[in-house]
Parts: sequence; C-alpha cells; structure tokens
Amino acid sequence: MRRNLFAKLALTFLALLIIAAAVGLAWLIRRHLAEAAPVLRSWRAWVIWGLQSILAALVLVLLWQPAITISELKPQQNIIAILVDDSRSMAISEDGATRQAQAIKALQNGVLASLTPGKILVDMSTVSPAYSREVAAKVRAKGADMVDSPVSGSVITLQEGKLSVMVGGRAETFERIKPVLQDIGPKVTHVGDNGLALIIKIACNLSLAVQMLAFSEGVLLAEKSGIKREVAVDVLANSAIASPMIKYRGPFVLQLPAEAWFNVNMMQKDMLLALELGRQLDVPLPTTSISNEFLTAARAMGLVEEDFAVIFDVLAHMSGVKR
Repeated sequence: MRRNLFAKLALTFLALLIIAAAVGLAWLIRRHLAEAAPVLRSWRAWVIWGLQSILAALVLVLLWQPAITISELKPQQNIIAILVDDSRSMAISEDGATRQAQAIKALQNGVLASLTPGKILVDMSTVSPAYSREVAAKVRAKGADMVDSPVSGSVITLQEGKLSVMVGGRAETFERIKPVLQDIGPKVTHVGDNGLALIIKIACNLSLAVQMLAFSEGVLLAEKSGIKREVAVDVLANSAIASPMIKYRGPFVLQLPAEAWFNVNMMQKDMLLALELGRQLDVPLPTTSISNEFLTAARAMGLVEEDFAVIFDVLAHMSGVKR
C-alpha cells in the first residue's frame, strides 16, 4: 500500500515537473521573440505562447516517457524475471560479503519479500535444482508462484534470436508466461515440475565440455600426424560430428575470443552440478568427470577467465603442441 502511494506521488511530481519545465521553456522563447518582434506583444503572442507551451510539454513527455512508464507499471507488474551473474566481478568482496552474496540477499529481502498473490517469479539462473525448489516453496507460501527458466544457446544464437528456453513449474503458470518468454527465444518448452528445467539445462551443458574435449583430441591427433590445424578444424566442423556447438566453438582452437562466451569457472560450476546429480541419482558420468578434470587443469594454468574451449590448450600442452 505504502509502495503504491509512493509510486503515485512520484508520478504526480514528475508530471508537475514536466509542466513547469514546459512553461518555463515557452516563457523564455516568448521573451526572446517579443524582443525580436514587438508586434508579437498583442493577443497573437499569447496564442503563440500557449502553442509553444503545449509543444514543449509534448517534447518533454516523449523524452521522459520511459520514466513515466516504469512508474506506472512497476507496482502493477505480475511477472518478475531474475538472473544472478556468476562472473569474476561478482566474486569481489565488499563490506564483508561478495557482490553475488549481496545480490542474493537483496533478492531475498527485496523481490521475495514483496511478492504478493498472483505474481510470478521467473528464475533464469543455473543453480542447484534442490535449492530452486526450496525457493519455489517459499514463493508459493506467499500465494505467488515461481518457475525455473534457464536458456540454452551462445553469443551467436542470442544475436540471431534463436535461444532455447526451458521451463520447470506448474503447467498453468507456464501458459501465462509463455508469450513473455517467446520474446527471448522462439523455442519455449515446458519440461515439467520445478527443478526439471534446471536438470535438462545441466544435462545440456555437460555435453558441451565433453564435445569440446573430444573435438580437441581429434584436432591434435590430426595435427601431430602432419595435417594443418586449420585444415583439421575445417574438415571436422563440416563432418558428421559437426553439432551446432562444434560449428561455432570449434574455430576457438585456432583463436580464442577476446572475451569469453562462457568461461572456465561458469562451465565447471555446471559440471559440478551435473556430477552431484549423478551421485544422487546413481548415474555414472565418466566423460563428464574427465572433462571436469581438464577444466581444473585449466584453472591451475591460470586460464580460468578464458572460454572453456581452452580445454584444447590443456590437452595441447600435454601433447607437446603449442597454440
């Protein structure tokens, strides 16, 4: 109630500010025109001044429209999407806690505390499915609802508007948010109950590292046999093994991107989530385990901020091959 009253007062103040600014601007224009042409001091001047005031107000409204729209919509918004960053900057400690910990605390004390019946929380972070279910239970205790909704794709698929969105939660909630999620990516799939979208995302990501390691093995085997690396990459990336991941990440064995698309830390976080799930569900993950060890080796080599395709460099070093 207090929050809605504050929003209304802020909107009223903004409207009065626009009107005052418009009148002030129009008065300055009239003053200069009157000095330039005394004849405008007649009744016509007041007509012109009125039109100038309206025009100035219209221009200011258009300029400040985003602020007005936010003030109007914020208290009425029923869908809230969150995504907790896991980059290096979030690990920086400030005031005795990391930025990531502070962000999570702010969400718990802010977003979660303000949830009311009818609202939907869409968590797009890739976290432990068990933790996500715990949060969903707290959200539902407030009469709101929550889904986990990670996305799958790369920088290229993002630029092409081809991200794949997975959703875990109640079917009726999925139908409500589906049109919103389709603005993020054209493929939006309801996987099942809470936590299951996270599991399929983790299952997808473990395959990325495994594929990258296998691709690196093939390239190095060809290179040490006398085939040029760029030729090996071209042939393999256009062969039967050419998955979308190999297509866009295979060339990274020739030149890593200046800025990591998905760095070693992020990839290993998902690999560890996969290995934990494997232990819980009694599913052996041998290739996941091996690929994860190569990520650990990359960390030891000081390559933690590089794209996880740097797995190639680790294997190349073990093979006596330089990048």
